[in-house]
Amino acid sequence: MKQMLQFNDNNEVVANEEYRAILVGLQMKEDITNSMEELTGLAEAANVVVLGQMIQNLEKKNSATYIGKGKVIELEEMCQAMGADTVIFNDELSGVQLRNLEDQLNMKMIDRTILILDIFADRAISREGKLQVELAQLQYRLPRLIGFGKSLSRQGGIGNRGPGEKKLETDRRHLDKRMDEIKAEIIQMRRTRNTQRSKRDKSGLPIVALVGYTNSGKSALMNKLLEITAKEEKTVFEKDMLFATLDTSQRNIKLDTNHEFILIDTVGFVSKLPHSLIKAFKATLEEVLYADLLLQVVDAFYEAHDFHIEVTNNVLEEIGAAGKEKMLIYNKTDLLEEEFVPTYTSESINISVKEEINIDKLIEVIKKKIFSDRVIGKLLIPYDRGDISSYLCEKGRVIEMEYLESGTLFHVELELADYNRLKDYDTI
Repeated sequence: MKQMLQFNDNNEVVANEEYRAILVGLQMKEDITNSMEELTGLAEAANVVVLGQMIQNLEKKNSATYIGKGKVIELEEMCQAMGADTVIFNDELSGVQLRNLEDQLNMKMIDRTILILDIFADRAISREGKLQVELAQLQYRLPRLIGFGKSLSRQGGIGNRGPGEKKLETDRRHLDKRMDEIKAEIIQMRRTRNTQRSKRDKSGLPIVALVGYTNSGKSALMNKLLEITAKEEKTVFEKDMLFATLDTSQRNIKLDTNHEFILIDTVGFVSKLPHSLIKAFKATLEEVLYADLLLQVVDAFYEAHDFHIEVTNNVLEEIGAAGKEKMLIYNKTDLLEEEFVPTYTSESINISVKEEINIDKLIEVIKKKIFSDRVIGKLLIPYDRGDISSYLCEKGRVIEMEYLESGTLFHVELELADYNRLKDYDTI
């Protein structure tokens, strides 16, 4: 098994260390079976050996230790018996809870939030992605500097990727200053993105965004569509792992019918996604808000896939995209022994990216959804109607322009309403 990286105060790799953990969850009103299974996947994604788990039934969290005092003693005995050196909790812990648990158990305490942030820190590639993760880390850690205790001062390993920990303990002003610097740089990146979006809007191309639970096959679907449209050189990174990619990717998809649209691949979602992370990534996730159609990719092979759908719906609601037109895309149906029957009444289609099942059908559905009110025609615009020519260039998708003696011949795709207003210039 790959060992986890350990970092020193300057964020440099100093040694390899393997962590052996017990997972702890609190069963209150809702069943946490899926959530605990998800936590196992997250721990393994962070290269942690999961030795076992403990679940306690309580009406509410213990404000001092998250779980009851008796369970803390039981957890200590369980850790000693199984040789664990780390405990990972299924919820976000307060600074007080972290300190109390660490004092009693004398080992590393990690909560769900810092675990996810650690994975994001390890997977971030772009400058913006790294900044967004660092900002989320700092926002999480600032109110917990005292509560982290020994866990905060221990250099390296899970939960400590990113900012130097001694700096967090000894210099709050440095921490605030760094957060301000990151926010300023992200704002500048957002302005650049807005400029790019403005240019994209002028192209008149509709936008389709891939959303869904992490590792559901979004990037694989994007790559399949690029392969079909002879753009394999523009494929994005994909791998069978949680949060394989954090950066939003966009590619132009041009179909054999000459229809063209922008396809956006977004970061995968997970339940209880840290609010600080959603806030930090909001500038990236807001690309979803500008989409004409959302394709919600679901892993049909995962038994509790309805849980994944709910997770995605919750995140979409949090970023203000719940009302967008959406289709459920059930992927990995080739792995099922029986015919897949969705439990949701939403419009959906069953596919397999790997076996290329129903991809052609999906393309037809996309075309129907985003091009039903668009037409392609040839309009001959007189030279004295420069206002119309400018409008076509700004609002339509100009496929080709030809300058003739009587005016400019536009081969253009535009909305049906625009075409009806300009049909007197149609050359047909």
